Amino acid sequence: MGMFSRFTDIINANINAMLDKAEEPEKMIKLIIEEMAETLVEVRSAAAKHIAEKKTVLRNIREMESRVTKWQHKAELALTKGREDLAKSALVEKQNCTQKLADFNEALTQIDEYLTAVQQDSQRLQDKLTEAKRKQEAFAIRQQSAEVRLKVREKAVIHNIDEAINKFERYQQKIDRVEAAVEAYDMTSSKTLDSQFRTLENDETMEQALAQLKQKIAKGS
Repeated sequence: MGMFSRFTDIINANINAMLDKAEEPEKMIKLIIEEMAETLVEVRSAAAKHIAEKKTVLRNIREMESRVTKWQHKAELALTKGREDLAKSALVEKQNCTQKLADFNEALTQIDEYLTAVQQDSQRLQDKLTEAKRKQEAFAIRQQSAEVRLKVREKAVIHNIDEAINKFERYQQKIDRVEAAVEAYDMTSSKTLDSQFRTLENDETMEQALAQLKQKIAKGS
């Protein structure tokens, strides 16, 4: 294990303080959760082992209780048959079984105490693990929120750029329209000037024709 060396280290750990000191709290909380989960598996594995031992001890207890009863009956039977020697031997066996039964009952008591402690410790460890996962979820929510805010800002920047481009294009269109108007005015002005000169030229031609006509009439008279 890395940051924790004992089960009590996890139980007594101040997760907030550890995260405050961590350079990368997201990675730290991930390591904490992984180590807690591994420890919880180890605790449950140990509990399963003791539960199996308890079942074995219970079988031994039932067997010893049966033997105690059996040797008690044999002792009574021997006495009824006048075999006090056999009765004593039966009582000795009964005493041996009674002692073994006491040992098994003591072992059962120890296993029950251990399983009770394991159950309590497992719950405390599970609570710590739940607390760590809530911290991890909080980090995830904060990260998602930051990513959303970043995307919004990026979209705002893109919108501003697009708006600037659109404004430039609108200004360019206005300039194009003004330039077109100037060109149209120049074109119209040129045509008007040409027409004025043609008018003058036509007037001069008409005056010459009129003068020739006058001269012709004068000669005829």
